[in-house]
Parts: sequence; structure tokens; C-alpha cells
Amino acid sequence: MRRREFLGVVGGAAAGWPLAALAQPAGKLPTIGFLGGGTLVSQRAWLAAFVRRLNELGWVEGRNVAIEYRWGEGRTERYAELAAEFVRLKVDVIFAGGTEAALAVKHATSAIPTVFPTSGDPVGAGLVASLARPGGNLTGLSNLGSDLGAKRIGLLREMFPALSRLAVMINANYSGLVNEMGEVEPAARRLGIGIVPWMIRGAEDMALAFEGNKGGAEALYVVGDPLVNTHRVRLNIFALANRLPTTYPQREYVETGGLMSYGPNFPEMNRRAADFVDKILRGAKPADIPVEQPTKFDLIVNLITARALGLTVPQTVLARADEVIE
Repeated sequence: MRRREFLGVVGGAAAGWPLAALAQPAGKLPTIGFLGGGTLVSQRAWLAAFVRRLNELGWVEGRNVAIEYRWGEGRTERYAELAAEFVRLKVDVIFAGGTEAALAVKHATSAIPTVFPTSGDPVGAGLVASLARPGGNLTGLSNLGSDLGAKRIGLLREMFPALSRLAVMINANYSGLVNEMGEVEPAARRLGIGIVPWMIRGAEDMALAFEGNKGGAEALYVVGDPLVNTHRVRLNIFALANRLPTTYPQREYVETGGLMSYGPNFPEMNRRAADFVDKILRGAKPADIPVEQPTKFDLIVNLITARALGLTVPQTVLARADEVIE
């Protein structure tokens, strides 16, 4: 190949290369700081969805992008330390897995572009100025949905008509505590169901919450966050041992023995987050990328767990389920 032809081929190929890759010093790949809210084990499906989508968009780890992985293990106090580490590493974009992780990044840097794959209320939490115009260095996806709590409680009542006392397990450090309880309590009250709050701050508090089932709860509503998601297997063992039907915000809990979940598809949201990262690596600014909201919510029912609890799932519920685990 003559020199002129070679330069033409290289020039044409370079036109399709990501801007961030072209801007890097020789030998340095653009780097994503991946801050998972839980653990690799608890969020493996979410990570796989994110990386798979990056590959589809042309980003291959070790070839034209580097990824630094850190895991918060559901412990809020770790996020600040890990966010500061990414700042020291001077990564090009941060993936912040959840509201608390994103808040830690926001406090650590106003310069590094950051994408969050989930956040209950990014505006209320102070992550962005508005969904349409984030306005800072953060953007991403909100899992906020209208009346999700009320719908979960309504489904639980359909499955368990005699329900009169509902335990609500929630991490006291969860930033969405007030919003979630503000939705759950009136919804339960309208159905004549009493609420028994089970506040936890760490994994060790889960056993204490179940001990003796203080308050005489007949079912359990779990507010999802990285802490309870990381320990969802333990949580379901406790619930089954205490014969408590459970309702959750996402399918991963049901796959490990929970009764039911209703909420957005979190692996899909992590997949969508890869599109945000791709745009930023190609030169877009987070302030100009609107926060997305889910348009589909999945109902997952575990019939194995229902049978173990002696419950018969009504056909009206099964007919609406997106997936039934048997």
C-alpha cells in the first residue's frame, strides 16, 4: 500500500474513533471508574449488562477503554473513600451505582462526569437540578415511578387478603427513606393495614428485626438499597423461617426466594447507563443529557415460595405477572 493510501485509510478510521480516546496521551486509555453500590456477587447481572452494552457501542476493556472497579458492599461510609480514590486516579468518567454512591461522588468532585444507573429521586436528593436539565457533572437514570409502593402493597393484599399488619424494613441511612415511607404509610392506611417499621443500619440488624417478630407483622415490605440487596439471600432465609410473605422492588430478591417484586428492570437500567457513558466519552456533557425514567415495570412472582408459605396466588395476579418462577 502506497503511503498516501495508507494515510487515507488511517484518517478514515480515526474519524470513527471516540473523541476521548483521541484526546488521551499516547499509551493511556480513557478510564471509567465503576463504583458498584453492593458487591460483585450481588450485582453481577447489572455489571454484565453494563459491560455488554459498552462492547456493543465499540468500547472493549483493555483495547480502547480501561475500567477501575470498586465495590461499596452496601456500606454507605465506603462511598466517600472510593469516590475520593477515583478523583486521585483522574478517571475520565465515574459510574456511581445508586443514590448514595452518586452523592459521595458529587461531594468529591464537580469536574469528573458521572453517571448513576439508578436513583429514587435524583432531584430531591440533590444530584441534579432537574430531570430535563441536570445542570452539573451528574446525569443518569431515575427508578422513581408513580405509586410503586402503593401498587406493591395492593398486590400483597391480593395475595394475602387477611393482611392487617405489615413490617417495612428500611435502611435508616437510605436517602429515599422519607419519600418511600411517605408513599407506603398512606397506601397501607387506605387498605386498613397497620405499619410496623423495622429500621436497620447494618446486616447484623436484620436478624434482630426478625427476632420475635416484634409488632406481630404478617408480611414484609422491603425498601431496596445496596445494603439489603447485598444480603438478600440471608433476608429471604429469615423471612421464610418466620413464614412472612415478602414484597420487593426488583427481581433479584425473588430469584433468591422472595415472594414477589414489582419495579423497573435494573439490569436494563445499567445497560442504558452504558449509553450515557458512551456519550460522555465521545464528548457530551452530563449537564446536557436529560435524566431518564423507566417506562416499564415488571411483576415477578415466585410460586415455589408461595407454596412454601401455604399461599395460593390468585389468577388475577398470575395473569398480570411478567414472569412466574416455578
